[in-house]
Amino acid sequence: AQAKEPIKIGNTLPMTGSQAAYGNDFVSAMRMAVKDVNDMGGFAGRPVEFIPLDTQADPQLGINAANRYIGVEKLPMFFTAWSAVVKAQAPIANREKVLEINCGANSPEIATLGDYVYTAFPLAEVDVTKLAKYTYTKLEKRRVAILYINNDTGIDAAKLYRDTFTAAGGQIVAFEAYDPKATEFSAMLLKTRVANPDMVHIHGLINDIPQVIAQMRQLGMTQRVSSYSAAYNQKLVDQLGAAAEGLIVTSLAPGVEDNAKVAPYIERWKKEAGRVPNGLPYTQYEYDMVFLAKALYVHLDKKGKAATGDTLREALLEIKTFDLPLTGKLVIDGHRVDKTVYLLTVQKGTFVPLATLA
Repeated sequence: AQAKEPIKIGNTLPMTGSQAAYGNDFVSAMRMAVKDVNDMGGFAGRPVEFIPLDTQADPQLGINAANRYIGVEKLPMFFTAWSAVVKAQAPIANREKVLEINCGANSPEIATLGDYVYTAFPLAEVDVTKLAKYTYTKLEKRRVAILYINNDTGIDAAKLYRDTFTAAGGQIVAFEAYDPKATEFSAMLLKTRVANPDMVHIHGLINDIPQVIAQMRQLGMTQRVSSYSAAYNQKLVDQLGAAAEGLIVTSLAPGVEDNAKVAPYIERWKKEAGRVPNGLPYTQYEYDMVFLAKALYVHLDKKGKAATGDTLREALLEIKTFDLPLTGKLVIDGHRVDKTVYLLTVQKGTFVPLATLA
C-alpha cells in the first residue's frame, strides 16, 4: 500500500492576477502531462499528484508557496517560473536543500542562485543574444531602440541585447525602461521617435507589450518590432490587428514543422479548451517537466534511493541529458541549458516561421 502512495509534484505559477492567462495555461499543460504519465503507470509504478500554487507572479507569494511545499506538502522538489519569483524562492531551496527547477523564467541571474536551483528553460542569453545578432547581420538594422519593463524580466535581458547588438557594430539610439504597472507610454515613445531607430525591441510581459506596440502605431511609428517568447501569443496578434504585422518573436521550443508531436498537442488543446494555448512554447516546457520529473524518480527507484532534494539533484546531474516529448533534447550543463532558437514573424495576422538559429 505504501508503494502506491502518490508522488506529489508542484509548480508555483500565477493563477490569478495580471499574468494569469499564461499561468493557468501552464497549469493546464502540466495537468495534461500528469494524466498522460498516470495512464502509462505513473512514476515507477506510483501515481502522480499535481499540486499547483498561485503566486500572482509576486515574489512574496512565491516565498509562501515554497514554504508550503517544503513545510506542509513535504516536497523534495518543485518547479517554478517568473524571474522575480524564482529568485525569491532560491534562498529557501538552498537552505532547506530542496531542488528548485525553473521552467519558464529567463533572467540570466537564475544561473547564479545556488546549488539547489537549476533551470530547464533557456535563459535570456540564449535567445536574446541570437535575436540581436540576427537583427544586425540578417535584417541589416543598424540603429535599434530598446524598451524594457523595469523588473527582473526586463532589466538584464535588455542589457544583453544592448551589449550584443553594439558588439556586432550596431548603435542603440534609445534605452528606455518603463514601470511594470504603467499603461501610458507616450513620453517614452516620443523620445524614441525622435531618436529615429531602424527597429524597436521590446522586452516586457504579455500585458504591456501589446499596449506599447499599439501606442507606437498611434504616434506614427512604423518601425518593425521584435520581442522574445512572451510575445509569441496569438491573442496579442488578434488584439493588435494590423499593428502586429512584421512583429518578430523568439521561441525556444520546436514548432509543428520541427517535432511531429507538437501538432497533436495543439489539436488536443483545441479539442479540450477550444483554442491554442497562451504562450505555446512555454506550455511545451511545462508539459515536459512532468516527464523530466519521471526520469528523476525512475532513476532513483532503480538505485533503490529515496527521493530527497540531494538525491534528486544527484539524479539530475547524473542523467544530464533528457529526451523530452515536446521540447526535445535537454542537456543540463551546470546551471544553464542551451537550445535552438526559432524566430517567427507575423504575416497577415498569424505567426509564420522566419529563421532557425542553432
